[in-house]
Amino acid sequence: MAKLTHLDEKGEARMVDVTDKAVTEREARAEATIRMAPATLKMIIDGEHPKGDVLATARIAGIMAAKKTHDLIPLCHALNLTSVKVELTPGEDGASVYILTRCKLSGQTGVEMEALTAASVAALTLYDMCKAVDRGMEIDAVRLLEKKGGRSGHWVAGHS
Repeated sequence: MAKLTHLDEKGEARMVDVTDKAVTEREARAEATIRMAPATLKMIIDGEHPKGDVLATARIAGIMAAKKTHDLIPLCHALNLTSVKVELTPGEDGASVYILTRCKLSGQTGVEMEALTAASVAALTLYDMCKAVDRGMEIDAVRLLEKKGGRSGHWVAGHS
């Protein structure tokens, strides 16, 4: 089992010291799904939502959240992301939106939290913008899909 790194020798929470870590290319991908009534998705796809293009707003919110992860998650490093991508795709089931995020940088620490934060905030933004017409929406399956780079190498969900 991996040792938790956010604890110091006294067992107190601390920010991990990455001073001696090598700068490497790092990338992480995460996903989330938001389930909704078919009529809500149709309204979004048809561009008939009274608040405008909710998918574009959620995309921008996800990007902004990735850039501000260190302000949201205690002990995260402030990172100079070189790329953040947030894709929102209407589900084939006619009642969901699938969110896929990717964050990249050249740095001393990974971008998993940034990718997860982007996916979460994009989903929350969709919820916020659509809650007046559909309070029963559910955010589901927020998870890391893949991480590349750094000392721990390449990891893919479902492949230990």
